[in-house]
Amino acid sequence: MVFDLEMIQNFYSNFRLKIERVKNIIDHPMTYSEKILYSHLLSIDSLKKDLNSNSYYINLLPDRIAMQDATAQMTLLQFMQTEKSKTSIPTTIHCDHLINAKEGSDIDLKNAIKENKEIYNFLKSASFKYGIGFWRPGSGIIHQVILENYAFPGGIIIGTDSHTPNAGGLGMLAVGIGGCDAAEVMSGSSLELKLPKIIGIYLKGKMNGWVSPKDLILKLSGMIGVTGAKNYIIEYFGEGTDNISCVGKATICNMGAEIGATGSVFPYDIQMKNYLDINGREEVSIMAEKIKNILKADTEVYKNPYKYYDKVIEINLNTLEPYINGPFTPDKATPISKMKEEAIKNNWPIKIEVGLIGSCTNSSYEDLSKAISIIKQAKKKKLKISSEYLVTPGSKKVFYLIKKRGFLSDFKDIGAKIFSNACGPCIGQWVRMIKNEKKNTIIHSFNRNFSSRNDGNPKTHAFIASPEIVTALVFSGNLTFDPRKDVLKNKKGEYVKFEEPKIIKNIQKIKNFSSEELGYEIPKNKKNLSIIINKDSKRLQILSPFPSWNGKNICNVRLLIKTKGKCTTDHISMAGPWLKYRGNLEKISENLLIEGINAFNNKKNNIKNVIKGNYGTIPDTAKFYKFKNIPTLIVGEENYGEGSSREHAAMEPRFLGVRIVLVKSFSRIHETNLKKQGILALTFLKYSDYEKIQEDDILHFYIKNFLPEKNIDIELIHNNGCKEKIVVQHSYNERQIQWFKAGSSLNFIKNK
Repeated sequence: MVFDLEMIQNFYSNFRLKIERVKNIIDHPMTYSEKILYSHLLSIDSLKKDLNSNSYYINLLPDRIAMQDATAQMTLLQFMQTEKSKTSIPTTIHCDHLINAKEGSDIDLKNAIKENKEIYNFLKSASFKYGIGFWRPGSGIIHQVILENYAFPGGIIIGTDSHTPNAGGLGMLAVGIGGCDAAEVMSGSSLELKLPKIIGIYLKGKMNGWVSPKDLILKLSGMIGVTGAKNYIIEYFGEGTDNISCVGKATICNMGAEIGATGSVFPYDIQMKNYLDINGREEVSIMAEKIKNILKADTEVYKNPYKYYDKVIEINLNTLEPYINGPFTPDKATPISKMKEEAIKNNWPIKIEVGLIGSCTNSSYEDLSKAISIIKQAKKKKLKISSEYLVTPGSKKVFYLIKKRGFLSDFKDIGAKIFSNACGPCIGQWVRMIKNEKKNTIIHSFNRNFSSRNDGNPKTHAFIASPEIVTALVFSGNLTFDPRKDVLKNKKGEYVKFEEPKIIKNIQKIKNFSSEELGYEIPKNKKNLSIIINKDSKRLQILSPFPSWNGKNICNVRLLIKTKGKCTTDHISMAGPWLKYRGNLEKISENLLIEGINAFNNKKNNIKNVIKGNYGTIPDTAKFYKFKNIPTLIVGEENYGEGSSREHAAMEPRFLGVRIVLVKSFSRIHETNLKKQGILALTFLKYSDYEKIQEDDILHFYIKNFLPEKNIDIELIHNNGCKEKIVVQHSYNERQIQWFKAGSSLNFIKNK
């Protein structure tokens, strides 16, 4: 079946005309990203000729919304506040986050359906009431399912998951957003987005040998860091794109989130056509082929890229080698040839305890087939695995293909465990049997490797590599093994060497699956359907609107915590065992910043209650201040809120009385989430002012005249009576200030 066929037909019939209208206004050759963005404007006539302003916002009409089950709960609870009877834009929910990875696919899926019955019933009933497509547990990982069934070149999809940009592999601009953004667009609003700049990645040459698409994005992560693409779209071009498969392109776009990109995109090409065709979507490829010359940047852009992209980075694929990134951050990039010396220098444990392949980044048929090519070699060479080996297929379709080709048996023959078609270990849903918090190493093909993310152990050193590198290293059990040149001793005592991995192609066209086989339920839009939430439920809770701003300065503010170092959304609102409470704001607020490091004592979840004079947990101390009507402040360092799009990291502090978050810099999605929930998101003008904030300070924020591009004065009153003044800045525009005044963006919409 082909989803959205009529919508895509309408899109392509108008795309060329819209591009012509845009060109009449801006009058210059266009990048592919610009074509997609401007053709989706709420009003093309509102477009300005000069778009160089760093504070220029655009309003977009996306083609589709996607939500995973963990974020969909809060999104729907917010959407219910709008009192709309139907979503105004095609929307789907994908049940992929709440399935634990423990025993294996069948048992884990049955347990998840039993344990999460209340949540799945809520999501399904809300889907039927509001006309939302529902993908059942076990149907697959949201981004793999989107690529197979919904993505189309030239379109825009937004999703309540930071790795939504995965769809850029099929030429679609895909943007990760918070749940409040999604609820607003579902209710009929446009998506407000700060106009991104564009980085052009000029790919030369061709990948060869052990090099994979994963290595390209791992290298780029190391080149520009976790903030290097903030407020940018990454657009790939050059002859090097031609030989990268569609799913390979998706892998690259997926991990653009790890360097802060708004989205990543490849121009339409034969690889995308082939992927559409093999997935039974020939109707879409036929339409795309007719306008393929405009589903890419204009010729003038490619002739002179340095003139038309804001930045250009050249990468020669001929000289690229495999990379292993980590630990603890996805941008610490090490070429495999340098791993031995880096491991010694950093005292990393080199014994690999577990190798894991899959996740939304690398769980396609192609990815798993390359791992199988290594396994088939190992069988012939009489090798056995030296580490535990775990596999997560990306979708029911992928599972069907690897089963039909005999790959499932190949995996199991060497001792691999097959988990459900779900996120599993990638997001902390791995029930790992490990004693104590011992220092150890794992290697996986996922996208993130923050401390404690995969197994809850802060001493686990998680490294990222391609599925084929992970698989080869599982046979060696050693982080420093280089399969390109190193040998292994087999069962016979012989020394053998791996050959280059190959894609084991699926020579037959994928069968046309029914919606039932895929795990999809068609939207019903039963307007009169009741959504019942038990008032005593620990999993779900009806939301109450946040209070509006009284228009006065915010005075007598107390510091809740000054965090030290990297503070991601995993630190602010942990996943793993806390995922079960994503629909209950009061309950999940018990995890607020429990992984954050207190800058004053270097401890987790241990802060000073300045009124009582003792130390306690962050949630308990926040609740005390809230009960006493004392406004509180969170202070942080650079790229605060890096990582997942989870808006709980903004809703929890708001719920517990935090009024202001002041940091050196924010990640894009988290800053927007804070604004949406009515928290004042501020950044230091001088980074050194971070040091001036003391544990016992009283702070006055002079915001009575809150205006765009107007700095804010803060008075610090230290415990010894000394006073200091600092000046901070914000990025609010006029509309966003209205959100703050109303108490949240949803309040603002309801008031309108």
